[in-house]
Amino acid sequence: MIDVSIIMPCKDEERFIGGCLDSIIANVFPKERLEVLVIDGRSSDRTKEIVQRYTDKYPFIKFMDNPLIIQTSGTNIGVRASKGGVIIRADAHVEYPEAFISKSVQYLEESGGDCVGGVLVTKPSADTATAESIALALSHPFGVGNSYFRTGVNQPKDVDTVPFGCYRKEVFDKVGLFNENLNRTDDIEFNLRLKRAGGKILLVPEIVSYYYARSTLMSLAKQNFGNGFWVLYSLRFVKLPFSLRHLVPFFFVSSLLGSLVIPFLYQPFVYLPALILALYFCLNLLATCKLSLKHGVKYFPLLVVTFLTLHVSYGLGSLWGISKLFLAKLPLVR
Repeated sequence: MIDVSIIMPCKDEERFIGGCLDSIIANVFPKERLEVLVIDGRSSDRTKEIVQRYTDKYPFIKFMDNPLIIQTSGTNIGVRASKGGVIIRADAHVEYPEAFISKSVQYLEESGGDCVGGVLVTKPSADTATAESIALALSHPFGVGNSYFRTGVNQPKDVDTVPFGCYRKEVFDKVGLFNENLNRTDDIEFNLRLKRAGGKILLVPEIVSYYYARSTLMSLAKQNFGNGFWVLYSLRFVKLPFSLRHLVPFFFVSSLLGSLVIPFLYQPFVYLPALILALYFCLNLLATCKLSLKHGVKYFPLLVVTFLTLHVSYGLGSLWGISKLFLAKLPLVR
């Protein structure tokens, strides 16, 4: 009997899919009670070839096609095909310690909750100072706000969302599947529906996974522009009560761009852009100093730029998201 189904949508993950599957295979959870469904969104690299090597060797690993390509569709394909009473929504960009599955199931049963998840330890995906700086920034409150699953907790905590959630399968009968109109906010919206239906989501520090962050500032900017875009553009489809941490970069970028225009209308505000930047860099340098003293002075200049890249790209994405949201509601010109 299959107890746990791991659902893993992916696309173009040839660098990480092998290590991810190896980590699941190394888990102590009995393999006769496990199935791993890898749902590929028509990858253009060697992802499919790599996964098929594993399916040939391990019967509990299965490859599935996602013709709609988007991640959320892949997740739903996996949920529909799953045979387990417990579903773990996994990510191919992550490695899972040997007790990840068993601890997830244990805490799901003991807590009586509907979903449990753990702390995400961010690791560099390359042996470079830039990659290491990105990993540090994504683990610090100045970079990610009060995202407890990134910054850590000392004891189990009721939360609104978790990464790589472990769900009772009946949850999907109760609240439905993931919203396929959404891309990067589908888990937030699904967990919101679960909470509104009276569900309990628990963040457990003993459950740990290792996420490999982007290795360059350009790839970080591209990823976070998309994250920022979806955090506001999602409002076209659902009403999500995002926390302040999701909106701070948007307010920062918007106020900075606005401050460049205001002096043309009212001369006394000519120093407003400098004031906003001065305040931002004071906070940036404070966080950078603390991290550099702990991890090495060599990271100081890179961290300053990494934090700036993280916040500006996310804020610009949110600005584009709300702009596109506004344009989508305008009537068509005929």
